[in-house]
Amino acid sequence: MFEGVLSASMLGIAKEKGLVSYELINLRDFGLGPRKQVDDTPYGGGSGMVLKPEPVVSAIEKAKQTNPKAKVILPTPRGKSFVQKTARSLSQETGLILICPRYEGYDERIVNWVDLQLRIGDYVLTGGELPSMVIIDSVVRLLPGVLGNELSPKNESFENENVIEHPHYTRPEVFEGLSVPETLLSGHHEEIEKWRSENSL
Repeated sequence: MFEGVLSASMLGIAKEKGLVSYELINLRDFGLGPRKQVDDTPYGGGSGMVLKPEPVVSAIEKAKQTNPKAKVILPTPRGKSFVQKTARSLSQETGLILICPRYEGYDERIVNWVDLQLRIGDYVLTGGELPSMVIIDSVVRLLPGVLGNELSPKNESFENENVIEHPHYTRPEVFEGLSVPETLLSGHHEEIEKWRSENSL
């Protein structure tokens, strides 16, 4: 799932520029027994399977060999809401390790190896892969040199509290009877900035 995403668009460009590196670790490599088991039935009964602690912790320890200071993140419905401020904070870290839970959930004991639990929304997904990709995309684009214009991330939605980025327009001037606001065509920079500010609140 990750290979296409991590090699596309800004995530791929960041890797090509040497601004970021990605390492994919397969939990099955740390599975137990001849079948490389990574999950088991839950204590107390119930439906589904639960990720075992041993493969997850072994995978974290393997990742820590590359970067001992990397922050371990667990996408989970129980986590703190992932917002732009969190992405900005994570972009300052020397490295991130993202766990991708699956099945019915994970053995709760793994949280002792986790630095931060995050959720990307109030809904259920099949696994932690998509939330991890969202977190990676949001964080990597904030790294210096990833975006062509260093001011781009500073003027975007959610960078300032309660402010969404203003609407954008491009050619043609009129499309299907809908016109570009006159202020943007005026060439009056002060008025344009005022319009953008008003339309960002």
